[in-house]
Amino acid sequence: MTAASRAWWMLRWAGHGQVRVLNGGLRAWTAAGYEVERGPRAHEWGDFTVSPGGMTLLTAEDAASVARTGLLLDARAPERYRGDVEPYDPVAGHIPGAVNAPADYNLNEHGLLVPRERLRDRFHALGADRASEVGVYCGSGVRAAQQVLALERAGISAGLYIGSWSNWITDPTRPIATGSAAGS
Repeated sequence: MTAASRAWWMLRWAGHGQVRVLNGGLRAWTAAGYEVERGPRAHEWGDFTVSPGGMTLLTAEDAASVARTGLLLDARAPERYRGDVEPYDPVAGHIPGAVNAPADYNLNEHGLLVPRERLRDRFHALGADRASEVGVYCGSGVRAAQQVLALERAGISAGLYIGSWSNWITDPTRPIATGSAAGS
């Protein structure tokens, strides 16, 4: 789901409006009894022209602003948000003002996105219905793209800080918070 969500976001950002994600991927499709074509298939070349801006892209400055005035969701696991552990980056913690909202909570035990009503309830409980603007980040922007997809499924528009935590920590003047997994 994460790779498909990132591809969905990138294509939408590039201006392609007709992008869909197969909930559960090919495995769910075939498990549901749907057919899959096999073998070579003739195709025609398309004429898509990239037109950036189809999705909201946040900079580090934008993410900091959203954390102060709207709702910035940190899509990482609670222990990474709190700064207890950081398996990938040299600095642990989160963007001050961000609310922890692990992207894994958007999926059921089979790896499918949960129903839109449940997603809407989750994000409203986190404050998305009251926020002037919603933004999302994670460690490197991949899980955050899945969170943006889940938010859109819930009827909520959100921007993506694609550089995410890995970019945030590259500037030593940016503040870092640790502790409480508020919102998770």
